[in-house]
Amino acid sequence: MKIPLDRQAKKPVYLQIRDRIQHLIHTGHLSPDTQLPSIRTLAQTVKVNKLTVLEAYSALEADGLVRAKQGAGYFINPPNLRAPLTPAPLLPSTFNPAQEVLIPRHGITSFTESYHASLQSHSQPDSINFSQGFPFAIGTDDLQRIARRAMKEAHTFFHPGQPQGDLALRSQIAQLLIQQGLETSPENLIVTNGSMQALSLLADHFLSPDDWIVVEAPSYHGFLSILQQRNAKVIGIPMTPQGMNLRLLAQYLESHRPRLIYTISTLHNPTGITTCTSHRRKLLALAEQYDCLVIEDNAYEPLSFDITPPPIKAFDTTDRVIYVGTFSKTLMPGLRVGYMAVTGKENSALTERKLLHDFRTSAASQAIVKEYLSSGHYRRRLNQMRALYRDRRDYMVNALIRHFPPNVTWTVPNGGTFLWIQLPDKVSLADVCTAAAEQKILVGSGAAFFPTQQGYPALRLNFSLSPEQIERGVQVLGSILRTV
Repeated sequence: MKIPLDRQAKKPVYLQIRDRIQHLIHTGHLSPDTQLPSIRTLAQTVKVNKLTVLEAYSALEADGLVRAKQGAGYFINPPNLRAPLTPAPLLPSTFNPAQEVLIPRHGITSFTESYHASLQSHSQPDSINFSQGFPFAIGTDDLQRIARRAMKEAHTFFHPGQPQGDLALRSQIAQLLIQQGLETSPENLIVTNGSMQALSLLADHFLSPDDWIVVEAPSYHGFLSILQQRNAKVIGIPMTPQGMNLRLLAQYLESHRPRLIYTISTLHNPTGITTCTSHRRKLLALAEQYDCLVIEDNAYEPLSFDITPPPIKAFDTTDRVIYVGTFSKTLMPGLRVGYMAVTGKENSALTERKLLHDFRTSAASQAIVKEYLSSGHYRRRLNQMRALYRDRRDYMVNALIRHFPPNVTWTVPNGGTFLWIQLPDKVSLADVCTAAAEQKILVGSGAAFFPTQQGYPALRLNFSLSPEQIERGVQVLGSILRTV
């Protein structure tokens, strides 16, 4: 197969390969069930490395144009098996909270309390855990096979590893980020023990006691607890349906001159909101105007059901934005492999801080993730998760319509694993959570996601559970909400 490549073009080579094969499929030059050249053969023919061809084939698979057969290669899909266009959400989001800035005077939140509550739920097999932030176990057979293959390089585990992470893994992560619109190099990436370690290292490095930092309200409660430990001063800028309120952000950047802005631009935790390109550019412009650094934490970005705008980091020309990602939400939390993209002078300082913190991220975990990426299993897993989670999201929305009172509203995210449920102001959130726990329904209390624990009453519900669990859990919560 001859594929002309423009090696001087801005478009990555793997996308040029994808586009050429896509054209051949759509024009009928490659008929259904035709086998594509092997990865090795095509790599030799077009003079690229095998990873580039794998990325091109994986992109075609994600588009539903080809399918992979274990041990046989890639084959063209017939038209009836090709992926349909992503359907619109069942209902538009009705999320529209009051726009109140939150500045806590004392404690912020307690991530450890909600984490331990989630752990306890695992000892009760008949409980329903809506509060969990990690994926539930799927594809464990694949994991065992991939882990065995990854262990073939176990002899390298005895060698001192690079503190910024395995070079081959960082190259693969760079390829993933290119697909998300963020062009970066392996040299700019630091592999961490999950994104939580990345956030902790960044807080340690950039924040002194009494420094101001802007967060979204609500925001990821794990990072709020990190800020509490650092004695940072937090400004909680309210979320609108479009993202952080930029008018209020500008006002508090002017009045308080914070050191950092922490934002989740894609599939925000906990609301599920994804901001548009113009919102991202405006936020970055404000950060530049007031000389403020930005931490962009997009842990759930790979679980988007549709194409998302490029990360804020993609528009960064002054090394002002640090992008944080993780495989904990897409593979499994036990691997603890995350990463951050850091350009400019702070990269070496953060690498040194990482070295002094733990030497390096587990070589075994890195090897397993690397095998997932190089074998194409990661993209197949993402496709499986997206399809499953989209169905589960729709199922939960329908269950909410059937069982919840009409004065309860929610977001309808285009990906991730959460719905954000806003309750009427008069509802006692503590009473709802207690009553649910008595019936073995564990929910994510929205209070934990606000800097003051005093935001509007809300729940974060994980929709990746089974339909039976969703139905029973939502029905119980609906009954509680009609009586409190």
